[in-house]
Amino acid sequence: MGIRTVRLDDEAEAVLADLRQRTGMSISQVLKRGLEVYASTSPDMPAKTPYEIYRGLDPGPGGHAVAPASDAKAAIAGAVKAKHRR
Repeated sequence: MGIRTVRLDDEAEAVLADLRQRTGMSISQVLKRGLEVYASTSPDMPAKTPYEIYRGLDPGPGGHAVAPASDAKAAIAGAVKAKHRR
């Protein structure tokens, strides 16, 4: 049997206290039950790493740029003019 130390913020501490009061369970019982429910409802595939998420968002060369950086002022002026022509 392992012993774990966890840090809970005030909100989680309040939820834990509420669950203990409503169910009459001990802290260990509430946490064990929470782990069981999470394990039964969580997807089987591993979570993506931040890099994998970033790669999925990568718009490719040039990104969302509408003009090269050297022409940025002219591109912005053109975009504003085009917007106000509508």
